[in-house]
Amino acid sequence: MIRIAIPNKGRLHDPTVSLLKEAGLPLLEGGTRKLFAKTTDPEITYLFARAADIPEYVQDGAADVGVTGLDLIHETKSDVEVLLDLNFGRANLVLAVPEESSISSASGLNGMRVATEFPNITGGYFRDKGIDIEIIKVSGACEMTPHVGIADAIVDISSSGTTLVTNHLKMIDKVFSSSVQLIANKQSMQKNGKIEQIRTALESVLRAKGKRYLMMNVPAAHLDEVKRVLPGMAGPTVMKVESSDSMLAVHAVVESDRIFATVGDLKKAGARDILVVPIERMMP
Repeated sequence: MIRIAIPNKGRLHDPTVSLLKEAGLPLLEGGTRKLFAKTTDPEITYLFARAADIPEYVQDGAADVGVTGLDLIHETKSDVEVLLDLNFGRANLVLAVPEESSISSASGLNGMRVATEFPNITGGYFRDKGIDIEIIKVSGACEMTPHVGIADAIVDISSSGTTLVTNHLKMIDKVFSSSVQLIANKQSMQKNGKIEQIRTALESVLRAKGKRYLMMNVPAAHLDEVKRVLPGMAGPTVMKVESSDSMLAVHAVVESDRIFATVGDLKKAGARDILVVPIERMMP
């Protein structure tokens, strides 16, 4: 049995559940109020947990696999195998001070107080720069601490910068970049080959995102011109069509943001009956 720890709530929960469903492992039952949920695979179950706890759950073997942020993995210093960047939940840990502050760089905070929920990452950042600061560990509302006299600066998660502006703070440096990762217990990785199947399934979904499958009929006389238009991954697939005309079927995978221009160019090049199809998964 493989146990996958996933965030029970917050901004990472819904994208995680959606990605796992696309990979063929939807939740069959359960929800955030339950501890466990079954999947379509009888050998795989989900464990709902706080995203901040998942790195240690996986390290200690309470879960074999987990989905959580890279920042939380580094903050807890968990000894886990990082298998795959899941390409969502991107955010930065930023160093910020009040808007009216004259401080414009980390060096200006020497001897001052910095509030954060990430004392290990923050401490490492300032040590690397040779700057001596006092870390004030908080568990929430970090952005308020400079305004109530608890700290002179903060290190906090920021995805869009809106929270900083709302709380009259300005970023003076980027401390750490994070995104959501698939992680595994190192002992479980050695014992259970199914973990690699999970990684491959998720990777295939991620590879397919932003791509479309093009199919078209092309008169043989126009094939070279059509091939010059197609920006396929490894060149198009060309097959003979059984018809009275000298017609070929051409298939290719292209980036979705190039579909509009590509289809127009293909029609000019002589392609007919063009179909654009979404791709669910692409196996590496």
